[in-house]
Amino acid sequence: MDNFTFGITMTIVGMGSTLFSLWFLTLVINLLKRLFPYRESEEKGKEAKS
Repeated sequence: MDNFTFGITMTIVGMGSTLFSLWFLTLVINLLKRLFPYRESEEKGKEAKS
């Protein structure tokens, strides 16, 4: 395998793994948002008490 082919292969693998990891991170964040939803009323109650 010459240097050009190796470079193209590494570029594709690097970009693919980066996009896959970003996609996976997005799924984890969305899952956590569903499990622990933001409750605005509780935050306002805490601010009023202090």
